[in-house]
Amino acid sequence: MDAMPRDAALAALMGDLDGLDVSDDAALVRKRSRDFFWYSPILNRQLHGLSADLMVTPRSEAEVIRVAAACARRRVPLTVRGGATGNYGQAVPLEGGVLLDMTAMTAIRGAKPGWLKVEPGAKMGAVDAALADTGWELRLHPSTKRTATIGGFVAGGSGGVGSVTYGGLREPGNILAARVVTVEPEPRVIRLRGDAAQKVNRAYGTTGIITELEMPLAPRWAWVDVVVAFDDFYAALACGQAVGMADGVVKKLVSPIAWPLPSYFGPMAAHCPEGAAILACMIAEPSLESFADIVTAHGGRITHQTPTEEAPGKIPLYEYTWNHTTLQMLKADRGVTYLQCLYPHDRLIEAVRLTSEAFPDELIPHCEIIRFGGRLSASS
Repeated sequence: MDAMPRDAALAALMGDLDGLDVSDDAALVRKRSRDFFWYSPILNRQLHGLSADLMVTPRSEAEVIRVAAACARRRVPLTVRGGATGNYGQAVPLEGGVLLDMTAMTAIRGAKPGWLKVEPGAKMGAVDAALADTGWELRLHPSTKRTATIGGFVAGGSGGVGSVTYGGLREPGNILAARVVTVEPEPRVIRLRGDAAQKVNRAYGTTGIITELEMPLAPRWAWVDVVVAFDDFYAALACGQAVGMADGVVKKLVSPIAWPLPSYFGPMAAHCPEGAAILACMIAEPSLESFADIVTAHGGRITHQTPTEEAPGKIPLYEYTWNHTTLQMLKADRGVTYLQCLYPHDRLIEAVRLTSEAFPDELIPHCEIIRFGGRLSASS
């Protein structure tokens, strides 16, 4: 806020935004100025207590343009917020100013086989629910699907459930187009298509404010949650790798997880034998027999198999994977965090073993089988 004193700039901004949904309720603004940065002990120290001064909730692109212009003219910091389910602190205002809450822009603008046009504040679970009768669904979603917005996922995410088949958001074709508002005294509306749309992926809103997205869709299968137990984690990892490489097996999630992590899985722990590693998967119903053959060949035993349910009160298996694996353990021990890794495709099992054995008392292996750059790999 260089142009005028902070309080004067904020007062002037309030006048500029007259008629919009603006809140200066300190408790509400402070609550909305948080995401899951507390997963990281480092970020928790750095970001705890930081907050915006005002929150604006736009309901149209025209209102976004008005906010962007006013903030640029008044030199007031602007932070864009979706569902605030990220854990890098990207939704936390570092210098106060305005928090732009995009969650009121939820319209689906169009849908046809393989294609979706949607506003950024739509929750991803709601989008898939709206598409249910079409036979299509989002290719990718985070484990926070029920609360994450599609704009926040594109702006702050990298991949998730579905990445074992389609790779991450960075892969060509996984973001079709984005409509973006620049933050300038006279904002521009820029349409980014194809590779150009990658300019907004994982940029956390710093390259512009997403007001509309075009995303590819995938065929909607009858998904089945399957838990497989193994006496050894590396057997689970090898099986996960084999499932990932089985091109004819339709899958959406393949997650090898070492003991004792499954013991923290609440209701799902009943299907995780004491001391056993597990492989948590989402498999299309027609592929279950082929999947079971791969499991048997790797010494696994299926302990749980049920259709994926996302209804209220139900916990789908994907909510025990990806970042939810860490969350389940954090419920019992706030002293843990996770180490984010991408393992080389050509020596995947060796690399995971070397990493884990280098820190035997500190690291508990948990991987997500994914495609990265056209090759099967794993992240953690």
